Amino acid sequence: MPSDQPTDAPSGRRPRLTPPIADVRRAVRAALPDAPGSVAAAPFVLVALSGGADSLALAAATAFEAPRAGLRAGAVIVDHGLQAASAEVAAAAAATARELGLEPVVVRRVEVSGEGGPEASARSARYSALDAVADETGATMILLGHTLDDQAETVLLGLARGSGAASLAGMPARSGRYARPLLGIRRATTRQACLDAALTPWDDPHNADHGYARVRVRERVLPVLEAELGPGIAEALVRTAEQLREDEAAFDQQIDELIEEICEPAEAGIAVSVAALAANPAALRQRLIRHVVAAEFGVSLTRTQTLEVARLVTRWHGQGPIDLPGLQATRAGTRVVFSTTGSTEVLPHDH
Repeated sequence: MPSDQPTDAPSGRRPRLTPPIADVRRAVRAALPDAPGSVAAAPFVLVALSGGADSLALAAATAFEAPRAGLRAGAVIVDHGLQAASAEVAAAAAATARELGLEPVVVRRVEVSGEGGPEASARSARYSALDAVADETGATMILLGHTLDDQAETVLLGLARGSGAASLAGMPARSGRYARPLLGIRRATTRQACLDAALTPWDDPHNADHGYARVRVRERVLPVLEAELGPGIAEALVRTAEQLREDEAAFDQQIDELIEEICEPAEAGIAVSVAALAANPAALRQRLIRHVVAAEFGVSLTRTQTLEVARLVTRWHGQGPIDLPGLQATRAGTRVVFSTTGSTEVLPHDH
């Protein structure tokens, strides 16, 4: 029987199993994939490690739990090169990962272009690097260290931006090969787990820079909400996200069932049945419109644009085409036609 005592302190000392360490391990254990007994080589998982408390606690727990689940575990450290000492920080995180027993440990330097803003650009570069390392190492899962606090901040930012239920649903616990085991764990718990295991986390100075909206939410907005409305705001926001994600899943299922029945090919685009759109509630009708445009043209419609298209169904008075990014929406008889050229010809549908 494997020992229940922690062995993840780099010093080799066996710290006692404290509640924070146990909480993080339990969350990781629940997220790890099952190891098929018929596979010769154990499946491999990667921890995305920055050196911060959240990802460091995740790395330590994974190093402990993965072998007990019949899995191999490594780590990937993405150096964004945004700070003078970023290479040293990455090297220190890599050294800690190896001392924890993670192998291989890959450090990947990326270039952050700044396109779309510093946060979006860094995120895009980071995920590209994570995907590349996963492909190179054959990882079946990439573990990310987002916590309950990160989820609450994401939901609040989505609410402030008015970006709809999909944004308010927050980050999924699992998306493709990405997993976020710590979405039910508070940030204070991960930091205490590191301290209990004699691990020293790195504090990213960007996390104290009020130039970032997320930092302002973390250090100013959420504390005010807690003070004025009472404790438990972060947990309430996360519960809201979970409920909205269930709603999203239900809508997605309905859309998948409907989409093949209500669409037809059109010249340079696609046509959607007006009767089918009109027969559905507004929420589903607007989701169908957004889904068709995104799937066919790769364009994400704003709410205003979606409502304009919906008026071709609900308030049709002979109005002309609606210009959308890279395409047009036109009412053509019993169809709403989306096309890149403005053509409204509906082609024969192959049933």
